[in-house]
Amino acid sequence: MTGGQHVDGELSPQQITFQLHSEGIRDIYLVSENPDAYPASDIAPGTKTAHRDQLDEVQKTLRQVKGASAIVFVQTCAAEKRRRRKRGTLEDPQRRVLINPAVCEGCGDCSVQSNCISVEPLETEMGRKRAINQSTCNKDYSCVKGFCPSFVTVDGGKLRRRAPADLGNIGELPEPATKPSLDRPYNVAVGGVGGTGVLTIGALLGMAAHIEGKASMILDMSGLAQKGGAVLSHVRLSEHTADVTCSRIVTGTADLVIAADEVVAAAKETMTLCESGRTYGVINSHVIPTADFILNRDFNFQSRKVNHVLETALRKDSSFLDFTKPAEILLGDSIATNMMMMGYAYQKGLLPLSAAAIEQAIEVNGVAIKMNTQAFRLGRLAAADPARIVEMMKGQDDTVAPKTLEAMSLDEIITHRGALLTDYQDAKLAERYRKLVTQVREAALNGGFGDELPRAVAINYAKLLAYKDEYEVARLFTDGRFEKQIRDQFDGDFKIKFNLAPPIMAGGKDALGRPKKRAFGPWMMPLFRILAGLRHLRGTALDIFGQTAHRRMERDLIAGYEKDVAHVLTVLSPLTLDTAIEILSLPDRIRGYGPVKEKSVEDAKARYAQLAADLANPPPAPRQIAAE
Repeated sequence: MTGGQHVDGELSPQQITFQLHSEGIRDIYLVSENPDAYPASDIAPGTKTAHRDQLDEVQKTLRQVKGASAIVFVQTCAAEKRRRRKRGTLEDPQRRVLINPAVCEGCGDCSVQSNCISVEPLETEMGRKRAINQSTCNKDYSCVKGFCPSFVTVDGGKLRRRAPADLGNIGELPEPATKPSLDRPYNVAVGGVGGTGVLTIGALLGMAAHIEGKASMILDMSGLAQKGGAVLSHVRLSEHTADVTCSRIVTGTADLVIAADEVVAAAKETMTLCESGRTYGVINSHVIPTADFILNRDFNFQSRKVNHVLETALRKDSSFLDFTKPAEILLGDSIATNMMMMGYAYQKGLLPLSAAAIEQAIEVNGVAIKMNTQAFRLGRLAAADPARIVEMMKGQDDTVAPKTLEAMSLDEIITHRGALLTDYQDAKLAERYRKLVTQVREAALNGGFGDELPRAVAINYAKLLAYKDEYEVARLFTDGRFEKQIRDQFDGDFKIKFNLAPPIMAGGKDALGRPKKRAFGPWMMPLFRILAGLRHLRGTALDIFGQTAHRRMERDLIAGYEKDVAHVLTVLSPLTLDTAIEILSLPDRIRGYGPVKEKSVEDAKARYAQLAADLANPPPAPRQIAAE
């Protein structure tokens, strides 16, 4: 069962194995994240146990078995685990996972392995990387299986949250000038991502209505909304029960949409409830990863297009604000976002309930009462006095986000990559880089082709030159940024472990047939420092890693790219420009480590063959086709 539904009667995994056995099935596997909890004496005769990481292997084994076979898969819904931990009914593991973004290649293998959207995109000067959202992490740890050395586990200690702002001096907030009438049922659609408290908003509105003696009817359209799935709650409020005869909001009759996620808000299921002359929207503009991001590492969230869809479907005076940022900065947890939005909607006069009833409903709910009450009041303040919210946030957020790659100019990219290559190896390598980029830039300028081609070379040539070998991974763990990241995120007594699969210390194969990752303790830091200090041996006869297949492949890619640049410049024309840009941008597809990188190189080479043919025989330009 998912979602934490209660199972009537007694039906344990052990009993299920006995039931299957009594029905004549002899090939039975019990698969669990803790198989040791099911000793042979407690399960049916002949039943085998396996860890959930071996599920694929178990399925392949049983498909060879003739006749009926069975797998009993035991795992609590991830979102339900987080709920129980918050309520103190389930042990909360003292282990966290974080990603060193400098080491991360943005390959997306961690998302593929975990299928979890708490692995979020992080836009940096080097392009899109990955980060763990500690507020929504379910501590599943399957992301660590991603074949990447950037994952570090932290045992013990406490997550350093921003200290909640002192909200005691908010004072009395003015009541809304008007409130909706309940002459007819008032319809509220609440949408967002499953597992982040969306359904709680509907439940609180229903309870607040009950406290005031009003009627409510709620329909949670959660479906298969496991963590990361879309959730939509229909909330109908009225003076009398007889006024509400149907729990579903009829097409075009929503009075208010509260959406913690723009993508869910713009979905067909939500849009059909809206009518541009009637429906007011309170929309969180903060980008939240969707399931598409798991499948496509470079997924374009298309915020502008989504905003346009919403603005067309909602009233012109609807509110589009980033509620997640103040929730994180002032309350230390993005999970407070939904409650802030409810407070904002209340203060805007969009809820036919009293603040006292809503706050009493929060108390009745009994979960994070103080934080949720503060979030509700902060939301009210954001509507009543937005300048004061901005003032409260000043000084609370010390971090200054670096410019993203998309926002950097060509000159900024060249300067940044030149400094990177100097730290990576030496000034000679940086000069080699600048020389080639300058050559391409001059050719593009002389031909009137703009900056797109030199920008592609500036980004991708540096990426190939600074391939992440053992020396570079060691340097990126010891240049001070990672240690600052640890200090900024964690307090108390904790130990770190690095999750690595060093080729010179092979530890067998994992369930996917890839080198198995193992945990290495903090004693790796001194070793990393030694390795980082030896980076100047890279490419020399003393380079102990230089002759491995991966290092030879990376050097071949550099040499091949330099030849491609030289060839592209000889055939550059308006007909070949687009193909040339794509060819010289192909290294962006090459990401990851080990087998993940090997696969990406194969894919890039397949595309290269197609583009090389187009470069030799360029297709007609679009405007030429139109003229013909």
